[in-house]
Amino acid sequence: MQTIEDIAKAIMADPENQKYTEQGIKPLFAAPKKARINIVGQAPGLKTQQAGLYWKDKSGDRLREWLGVDEETFYQSGYFAVLPMDFYFPGHGKSGDLPPRKGFAEKWHQPILELLPDIELTILIGQYAQKYYLQQKGNVKLTETVQHYQDYLPDFFPLVHPSPRNQIWMAKNPWFAEQIVPNLRSRVQEIILK
Repeated sequence: MQTIEDIAKAIMADPENQKYTEQGIKPLFAAPKKARINIVGQAPGLKTQQAGLYWKDKSGDRLREWLGVDEETFYQSGYFAVLPMDFYFPGHGKSGDLPPRKGFAEKWHQPILELLPDIELTILIGQYAQKYYLQQKGNVKLTETVQHYQDYLPDFFPLVHPSPRNQIWMAKNPWFAEQIVPNLRSRVQEIILK
């Protein structure tokens, strides 16, 4: 049976990832064996890739606040797996970062998830993760998916991205902070305090 180390080596050896490997950039993900919560986001930002630590930016600060956990719990407890839709920074686009590369999650998520038998909840951050894991077709609105998060429980919990760029969305949708975040915190605590 493959190990996480074997899979990481295979990701780095994949011809599609050669430009990163040649620069000494490692795939940015986390898959501790005892993980109970899997966080699927878009792709690492440039800052987090340079730091070599996922969610180590303002978005990560807000995400941890939403989850109700401190940095030590997030990074060192072993309860959180982090499998973004692409494990490398995809580059800058006209209005923010480029989307994750197509086919990346299809190729690498399943072999990793097979090594994480204790995952109880997968948090889906943003439309790319939601479309893939919820098998959404067509023009599904992220706001509607997040608003109806209970439809996807107990396996999935869809969220908007915690980026500071989403301040306008947060202001327009006060129900998110009032209802969704407390329910997310409660679910996370229930899982990690078992």
